[in-house]
Amino acid sequence: MGNSGDSPLPFGMDHLSLRLDKDPYVSLHFIMIFVRNQERSLRFYLDQLRFRLVVDQRVAGIRWIEVAPPDGTANIALAEALPDSVATLVGRDTGIYFITEDVQAKYNEWSSRGVHFESPPSKPQWGGIFARFEDPDGNSFGLAGFDELTLGVEMRRRALAQKLEAERQAERELEIARQVQARLLPQRMPEARTLEYAGFCLPARHVGGDYYDFLDLGQQRLGLVIGDIAGKGIAAALLMANLQANLRSQCATAAEQPNQFLHSVNQLFFENTADADYATFFFSQYDDVSRRIRYANCGHLPALVLRQDGSLERLHSTATVLGLFDKWDCTLEERQLFPGDTLVLYTDGATESFDDSGEQFGDHRLIESLYSHRALSPTALIDSIVADVRKFNPREQQDDITLIVGHVR
Repeated sequence: MGNSGDSPLPFGMDHLSLRLDKDPYVSLHFIMIFVRNQERSLRFYLDQLRFRLVVDQRVAGIRWIEVAPPDGTANIALAEALPDSVATLVGRDTGIYFITEDVQAKYNEWSSRGVHFESPPSKPQWGGIFARFEDPDGNSFGLAGFDELTLGVEMRRRALAQKLEAERQAERELEIARQVQARLLPQRMPEARTLEYAGFCLPARHVGGDYYDFLDLGQQRLGLVIGDIAGKGIAAALLMANLQANLRSQCATAAEQPNQFLHSVNQLFFENTADADYATFFFSQYDDVSRRIRYANCGHLPALVLRQDGSLERLHSTATVLGLFDKWDCTLEERQLFPGDTLVLYTDGATESFDDSGEQFGDHRLIESLYSHRALSPTALIDSIVADVRKFNPREQQDDITLIVGHVR
């Protein structure tokens, strides 16, 4: 028979509550009790005392059994006594004492299951409350309780309840933050006659620092933006909200004066964040009439343009990151897009996702996925790319994954 629960460590060592603050570490592992019949004794501990089975296996042809009380701080080994040693090893005072916060309740519980007590609980001269019980072989054990113990257990229970409530409250607050952040992402799609487009953000945690947006800039121009805040979690989410607020408050000037617009966004982000806070950012303005795209890549990953003929073009950086420098400048570049072309904006959560060997998904796999699924609609293409990333790394997601895809019509 194997270890209970397929324990990876021998003799129940995996259950130990290690006190690693002690050096060198030492703890009580088990106390040996001799019995006449191991199976009968095992049933007593499991069925009547409701102890846990820790080990039940054969070692060199001998059955080795260990059980433990619910707290699991030490084990009892049930060793079968040899016939010629039963009289001296079995049916004696073991010298083992169990403590509980409520001796009377444990006495009532165990008595109802047939456990034999020598007498009801009493209050000895040394204080507390005490009772003695026997196993089927007459081995006797003490059961004791103290007022200080009861008070200590109650205090620990109260502290644990407070800890659990604090964790539940934190979880509720994170869920609220997740819902709020989800509403900061685009809730409507400005109309575009010559561009079919979609966006998607999958945070690595409840909330994240990736951001994408679709802006109606007027004059039949559409803003496609994507950003990646330095950092993760709540701090990055707050900065993301700050960047979004700055962006939308200034976007009235984006159509006619995109350079001034980006300067204003950088200045506000710089003034409202700490010295080390910054964001990579890609701003693009799509003209729905001419199908031209005007863009600024502020330290972000290169956008990809997959042409209808199968060629690929990268839109590299034209400026440094947002929010890090007071004196900041950028240039904008333009590209002509044609029907059948595909534009892809993305964050490094996709390309820097790594497998068990530490290899990254990389932009080459992203491009392979793009080529494989280019015939799909933007929404389906995004889903397929994300599925390829998750297949490459099925474990815990390391970073936010955000994509925008646009098909030119």
